Amino acid sequence: MLGLSVQDLISRIIVLVIAFSVHEFAHAFVANAYGDDTPRLNGRLTLNPLAHLDLMGSLLLVFAGFGWARPVPVNPYALSRRSSAALMLVALAGPMSNLGLAILAAIPLRLGLVPFSFSSGFLPSLFEFTSTFIIINLALMLFNLLPIAPLDGDKIAEYFLPPPFDGWFQTIRPYGPIILLAIVFLPRYVGLDIIGAVIGPALRNLYSFLVGV
Repeated sequence: MLGLSVQDLISRIIVLVIAFSVHEFAHAFVANAYGDDTPRLNGRLTLNPLAHLDLMGSLLLVFAGFGWARPVPVNPYALSRRSSAALMLVALAGPMSNLGLAILAAIPLRLGLVPFSFSSGFLPSLFEFTSTFIIINLALMLFNLLPIAPLDGDKIAEYFLPPPFDGWFQTIRPYGPIILLAIVFLPRYVGLDIIGAVIGPALRNLYSFLVGV
């Protein structure tokens, strides 16, 4: 299974179901709080994984490390009536929900409540699962904060960019998916891991900070 052990596979599937569902629910919840009922009317104001998961995107993320959930539909015009920052906050809610999950999972590790052990059987140990849970949620947060469409970071960056850069940002936005695919698959063909270089150090430092190692 592309180098994955059974324990890794089980951990990834469970973690991704939780992480994706909470991430998309967070988008829907904040949009609804700012007066946009589009997510609720489309059945996305729920933690039910079936409302959020995309089969192909989930399989790719489990086996290839790159995937997606179903984007939550949002009406920017309904949001803008409440606050100029609403769309940015809706976008930010997803990554922050993954950070929140990572922090919650890190607490028992930080307090020494989870014994340091590795599985010798079919199921992952509690330590392995908890570590995987933290790492995947941190990775999803950092990846989604990249300022490339259609990631959440695109909307966040747009809000904070000064006016002189806004036109340039709008120009490259349509090419975001192509740029994203290119940098995701570059390591496979030319060995240039741009995402790893950008996210890797932050991921390691955040993990060490949260669990205290």
